[in-house]
Amino acid sequence: MTVSSPEWSTRTFGNDDRLPRVPVPTLEDSGRRFLEWCAPLLTAEELAETEAAVAAFLAPDSPAHELQAALEAYDRSPGVRSWLDTFWPYRYLGRRDRIALNANFFFLFRESPLGQVERAAALTAAAVDYKLKVDDELLPPVLVRGMPQSMVQHKFLFSATRIPGAELDTARTPYREGWEGPSRERHIVVFRKNTPYRLDVLDEDSRPYSVEQLADGLRAILKDDHVADVAAGHFTTKARAEWAASRTALIEAGNGAALDTIETALFCLCLDDFTPSTAVEAGDRLLHGDSGNRWFDKAVSLIVFEDGTAGINVEHCELDGTTVLGFTDAVLTGSRAPREPASGVPRYEPVEFTLTDALREDALAAGAAFAAYANATATQTVSFDFGANRAKELGMSPDAFAQMAYQLAHRRAKGLTGATYESIATRQFQNGRTEAMRVVTPEVVHFADVMTTSTASAEEKREAFRAAATQHVTRAKQCQAGDAPEQHLWELQLIAQRRGDPEPPALYTSPGWLKSRNDYLSTSSAPSVNIQYFGFGSTSQQCIGVAYVLLPDRWNIYLSTPKPVAAEMHRFAEELSVAVRELQELLA
Repeated sequence: MTVSSPEWSTRTFGNDDRLPRVPVPTLEDSGRRFLEWCAPLLTAEELAETEAAVAAFLAPDSPAHELQAALEAYDRSPGVRSWLDTFWPYRYLGRRDRIALNANFFFLFRESPLGQVERAAALTAAAVDYKLKVDDELLPPVLVRGMPQSMVQHKFLFSATRIPGAELDTARTPYREGWEGPSRERHIVVFRKNTPYRLDVLDEDSRPYSVEQLADGLRAILKDDHVADVAAGHFTTKARAEWAASRTALIEAGNGAALDTIETALFCLCLDDFTPSTAVEAGDRLLHGDSGNRWFDKAVSLIVFEDGTAGINVEHCELDGTTVLGFTDAVLTGSRAPREPASGVPRYEPVEFTLTDALREDALAAGAAFAAYANATATQTVSFDFGANRAKELGMSPDAFAQMAYQLAHRRAKGLTGATYESIATRQFQNGRTEAMRVVTPEVVHFADVMTTSTASAEEKREAFRAAATQHVTRAKQCQAGDAPEQHLWELQLIAQRRGDPEPPALYTSPGWLKSRNDYLSTSSAPSVNIQYFGFGSTSQQCIGVAYVLLPDRWNIYLSTPKPVAAEMHRFAEELSVAVRELQELLA
């Protein structure tokens, strides 16, 4: 059905039922695309082995056809909006390692002249206003080139918490069976000196407190002399099954109400006794911070440092960067709706945990282990006075320019072209989230070869650059349309695992599958003038996480990698500076 723009609903969730569905790829298309995508990373022998595995996967007697039939039947099931509706929970909630640093991501907000209390109060008031707009469906739906985007993730911004499980985590959120509609909770949880406090941000009639009233409440908390001797927040840094066991022990020790207060809170606000001296230091604190002063399972944690520098840490299972970026933009720039204000000073009280000796030891050990883990991560920021406008002036897609610069710098830094992931938003579909794009194409490999050959002419380099960039744009559009193999093949693998199939198809042990998903670069972009940096942890032992903010006239990048390969990351950053300058000169 084609609907002209004026007919789209202006209510927040008014268009979600009318969006197109993500197309279910065919086995043949995904097999063909998968071979195209992994081939540039493979030797001739590895490619031959992978081709044989794909041929077996597509053969008439292959179990892949049963898996595909099960997926297609699921897609047709009542209430299912996307064949990925089961994939996402298993992808995110199924991971068993720690989510702190490994999965959560951060934004460092733009600078503000406000001090800690004033900025925290302003951010809180703006976030509460955003929540009330979502509740009343007064937040306008996002449109991209006139087409509405899925807004469903906005249901999981507030009162949303990831709950650890022994085998699979769950997401405790409103808008679900047993908690229909928006959250009616009226409180947030403020962390200060490793101690959580419940703070009301709405009165009993759901009227919001003003910035000044919230500031008074926060000052009262800062003066409060109640300090937890052992921080329960440390538990949220543990691997998920271990944290699940600790959570059970916490409940058995009488901490169910304390957990309930944190888990149902609209969001967390963390006030840190720390002033970052550099952007990278601020980013590090936002990513892995003082784990006693965090609750990493919370969907949204606003973090404000002693000097008013601020940012956000986000739990990823229900939220992607585009949704959080829209929330951030509104919180930092949006006008609050006129509402009848609450009266008086917001009520607060400490959230007290009763810890047995065993739980105290458990929390302290978790905090120490996470501090060591965070210390084993190397990070760096890089910034260029080059932005999207300059790339367009040079006749180049800004994202393609950025990705080709990363590829050239990586080849020069590490001497190889390695698997590279880029996240592509697909919110134009029902329940749309992201698609996994693999950046390395034959054109990218040729580009890196030509750029590192001393005998190549400027014209040869320019042609190779433009060809690689053109192919990059083509593949990105395919991913945006849902024409990509990786998540499809991955979900078929997960269906087989859930069914208890004894042996996976050979495709999933082939060199192509293993090599193409073993990231050397994991990249994602967050374009907003309201943030300085965006960041996340690396995804493998040799991976460099590349989180970038590509603005009209600026390009800020936060890099992360395991410390044993820190020298390679720093070399990558140096080579990136050279590549950015060189590629500009080439096009100019």
